[in-house]
Amino acid sequence: MNTLKIKLIILLLFLFSANSCFCSITICTWNLKDFGKSKSADEIVFIANVLKNYDVVAIQEVVAGYGGPQAVARLAQELNTKGSKWDYVISEPTSSSSANKSERYAYIWKTSKLTKKGSAFLEKKYSDEIDREPFYLTLTEKGKPFTLVSFHAITKSKQPETELKYFKFMAASLPAQALIFVGDYNLPQSHSVFNPLKKMGYRPLLTNQKTSLRQKCINNDCLASEYDNMFLSRQQFSVKKSGIVHFYAQFQNFREARLISDHVPVFAEIELL
Repeated sequence: MNTLKIKLIILLLFLFSANSCFCSITICTWNLKDFGKSKSADEIVFIANVLKNYDVVAIQEVVAGYGGPQAVARLAQELNTKGSKWDYVISEPTSSSSANKSERYAYIWKTSKLTKKGSAFLEKKYSDEIDREPFYLTLTEKGKPFTLVSFHAITKSKQPETELKYFKFMAASLPAQALIFVGDYNLPQSHSVFNPLKKMGYRPLLTNQKTSLRQKCINNDCLASEYDNMFLSRQQFSVKKSGIVHFYAQFQNFREARLISDHVPVFAEIELL
């Protein structure tokens, strides 16, 4: 076989591989604890350095009032100095039972990797049953759409299962849509309220992984509860990598770490099938 034919075969194999490959997406979800004007410039820089390598980030606990949207804009501006162009959307304040419980959600994503499809929106259908209704965003990667559903449940003492039981209806209402539920559920994935989702093919990204921070570390154990997670269908997504970011390990003073957040980021590298 002559050299020209070999080169042609190699080129065809390369083109076939490039066209048929599945490209991965990295997703991060993070409850950023009163994310608003109280976050200093140095804290925004730190958060941006934690998040800069992900393709899309879902943020919970953005302050509803003055300072929340500005903090998201400050974070996006800082991320734009890290080598990639980022865009973002911020929800309206949630329809909560009281003003001090109302929050916003935000998404930030790399425009070189992902494109927003349609408008992001708060799910109002269950706003009477859910204190902080979830925030939807559909993105496309190489023309393939997927939808993130970000949620921050009420505290464990308030019985978040009374809200989470509606997730099965949200999933059932969009059976053909590639949904990824992300956020802070204030319950472990082993709770029976998630069983209907699991029966529908959704699986937790993490199992037996604590994600909230203690008030102080005990014998180097700094994590308290298994609260933050993602749920996604393994028929629609392949998970290549997942875990948490131990951001607090970069601080000598644990109290300073807790000023960033009392939750760790949860991340996943996935492929759309």
